[in-house]
Amino acid sequence: MRRPAPRRLGIALADVSRSLAPATTLAGVQARWPEAVGPAVADEAEPVSEREGVVTVACRSAVWAQELDLLGPDLVARLNDLLGGPGKRDPVRALRVVVGDPRRR
Repeated sequence: MRRPAPRRLGIALADVSRSLAPATTLAGVQARWPEAVGPAVADEAEPVSEREGVVTVACRSAVWAQELDLLGPDLVARLNDLLGGPGKRDPVRALRVVVGDPRRR
């Protein structure tokens, strides 16, 4: 009888963490945020809450908040593309941007 080779710990933990992640819109947005906005924006802003499809994003500065306000419709479309699939409803309706260090909330 031959045993399969051991799996790498990172791969095994990724499988486990995906199964443990809450199935909420906010969790999905937080998981896909860096992919949707890019590394520069992800370092300056992060989604902190969601209610009825409106995702609140906390930014470190008013400049970033204004930029995200302007990019809002495009970011909503990107997030919905990443979160949804064929035949699924769009989970994100809008972004609400607030100023404040997201890591201090």
